Parts: sequence; C-alpha cells; structure tokens
Amino acid sequence: MANPSQDQPANLKTHQMATGGGSALRRYQDLIVGSRSWGRLIYFELCMLFANCRGALGLFLRKLLWPRLFGSCGGGVMFAAGVVLRHPGRIHLGQRVVVSEGCILDGRCPDTERAVVVGDDVNLANEVMLSAKQGYIEIGPRCGLGARVIVHSVAHNPVVIGPDVVIGPLCYLAGGGNYHTDRLDVPIGQQGIKDMGGIKVEEGAWLGAGVYVLDGVSVGSGAIAAAGAVVAADVPALAVVGGLPAKLIKMRAKEDST
Repeated sequence: MANPSQDQPANLKTHQMATGGGSALRRYQDLIVGSRSWGRLIYFELCMLFANCRGALGLFLRKLLWPRLFGSCGGGVMFAAGVVLRHPGRIHLGQRVVVSEGCILDGRCPDTERAVVVGDDVNLANEVMLSAKQGYIEIGPRCGLGARVIVHSVAHNPVVIGPDVVIGPLCYLAGGGNYHTDRLDVPIGQQGIKDMGGIKVEEGAWLGAGVYVLDGVSVGSGAIAAAGAVVAADVPALAVVGGLPAKLIKMRAKEDST
C-alpha cells in the first residue's frame, strides 16, 4: 500500500517548494537554480539576461557563458533563444549538442548530480522538454528529438534512450506517472507513483510522430513505432508496431530478407 507522505508526487513537492516557507529568494534558489550559493545565483542570473536574446549576438553570448552553468558541457554546444533551465548543475551535455528554441531542460532530482545526461551530436528540436523530477534521463549519441517531444522521468523511473534513436515530433515518453489506486480514502494524485522500472529505447529505434511510450516499456533495437501508436508493452528488436494499444504489424528482418 502506498504511503503518501513517503512517495509524494513530484508535482506536489514542486508546489511546496514554490509556495512553502522561507524567503522568496531561497525558494527561487531551491526550485530554479538548484543551489543556495550566492556566486551560483549571480552567475545564473547573468546568463538568464541573454536567454531570449535572438540572432548571432545571442548565440555567441550563450555559447560563451552558458556552458559553465552545467554539470558538464562539451565543446560546440549551441543554445538557441528561449531555452529554460532548472537545476542546470545536474545536467550534462556532450559535444556538439543542439538545443533549439524554447527547449526546457529540467534536472530537479536532488538525489543525484547527473539527472539529465545528453550524449554527443544530439539534436533537440524546438520546444523539447527533458524533465527529470526525482528521476533520470539519458540520451545516447546522435539521437534526434523532434519538435515538442516530452521525456519525463519521475519517482525514480528512468528513461534511457540508446544511440542513433529517432523520435518524431509530439512524442511523449513517460517514465513514471502510474499512480497507486488501491486506497479509497486518499485522492489518487496523493497516493504516490508506482515503480514500473522506467523506459528503455534501444539503439537505432524510430518512434514516429505522436507516439506515446508508457512506463515499464522497452523498445528493442531497430524497432519502429508507427505515428500515433501508444506503446504499452515491450517491443522486440526490429519489430514494426502501430495502433492503440500498439500491436505487431511485421518484422523488419523478414522484410529485408525477401
């Protein structure tokens, strides 16, 4: 049976951090900056002055100043305008990562200094959200995430994406989010989130536009999920699945051998 006080949903904890006791400045540091260091706060605020600066000047200033905000940041990383950062010290970016307009990188997991790890040559299209609230997200090298993709990891249900994965626009990967529902005396949203093991997408897989991958699911290497599919069960390597819920359509190996 879930214990609401021990397994509190991330949204309630975030609300308490934003509205709880202490000064507004301390709450801001805890919720956004991820550190109570005055030096870190001042540098964060300096960098945010250029968050919405467009054109070549904005790109240059962010390339010059922003890498020091992160736990680590490789060379050649590009930050477009309008990027939102939460706890950047827990976010690690590889070489030549592209972070496009309006992306949200949220590393609010106090249990680790490596909440979001992005490999080399990853492309994050416009308005991609990587949110690791009490979770862990890892994206392997050379992955491409289309516009408005959401990768969400909560309650220690990790999302791990292997190398060379293509994720189409408007996809949603939900590591966590399955609530306990066994108690009738406590609202569902306060009963805590189940430990389903998170999500794993293996090397070279392709998720078409608007695919939803639910918690506890593994997508095998080279597999394809057709546009609009809801992937609620494991997908074997080289399988092509589609529908709601997603079902096997064919195997790529058979197609390639004919």
